[in-house]
Amino acid sequence: MWEAFSHNLKDPAGAAIPFFLLFMFIEMAAVKNEAKHDREADVAAGNVMVKGYLKEDTRASLTMFFGSIGFSAVFRTAAFLLYTVIYVHLAPWHLSAENPWTWVGVLLGVDLLFYTYHRFAHRVRLGWAGHQAHHSSVYFNFSTALRQKWNQWFEVVVWLPLPLLGVPPWMIYFVFSINLIWQFHLHTEKIEKLPRFWEFIFNTPSHHRVHHGSDPIYLDRNYAGMLIIWDRMFKSFQPELHRPTYGLTVPVETYNVWSLQYGEYKRIWQDARRAPRLRDKLGYVFGPPGWAPGQPAKTVKPS
Repeated sequence: MWEAFSHNLKDPAGAAIPFFLLFMFIEMAAVKNEAKHDREADVAAGNVMVKGYLKEDTRASLTMFFGSIGFSAVFRTAAFLLYTVIYVHLAPWHLSAENPWTWVGVLLGVDLLFYTYHRFAHRVRLGWAGHQAHHSSVYFNFSTALRQKWNQWFEVVVWLPLPLLGVPPWMIYFVFSINLIWQFHLHTEKIEKLPRFWEFIFNTPSHHRVHHGSDPIYLDRNYAGMLIIWDRMFKSFQPELHRPTYGLTVPVETYNVWSLQYGEYKRIWQDARRAPRLRDKLGYVFGPPGWAPGQPAKTVKPS
């Protein structure tokens, strides 16, 4: 276990952890005075302050982050062994890491598969049960980027085409780590819209703010990892029109990390158990979040 944990910290995303924390503290300091001013204005208006950082929220995000490192070591070790078997015994050819076109192909492949997984995680309740923990904060800052899930089972499945196509297993994780590092900087309100050509091709903070919004116009949009072109191609793109309302459509109202990580699995079990028909039981598990018998599927982010 320790060897797997150490190996995880040596990949690009693991090596970037000190920088993630550094930029989080820099942003925290930068928004402190701004948040104080907004809090005073919001209190006067009778609103809840949802900018900057809240101690309890940040603590929950960091707890989930460091917990995800341990869970990731387990999942990655098991997946690496599986990918190695597929790569050695089933792949019809082996791609060379010395060929620059291999890197281009793997970068695009990993990003497209991440888009596929991400869309699944929002549109199938069983996938959403694991992913919703990342969306559970009503704050949007660098600590939200670290608010990671502990249930990484589907990520083991989504990368299976790559070793089957001859991509070295180490290369899959290296490129995915680069993808995750890119996604860290997307979780901030301090970076406004970037030049038009950049916004057209790449995922940016503006695009990702939309993804974390619970406003009806923003729900289930902008699934991209690095390249927003996938959303443009598959009709899931939405530009930022106004400041989003962050979090779930039904707020969780807790900072208990166990509830945030596993609460939706419990609710799936309860709904499926109460359902009288098999088709309804399956609907609660594999239907979209918010599905119920006799009702049209709705695009929602439930608690």
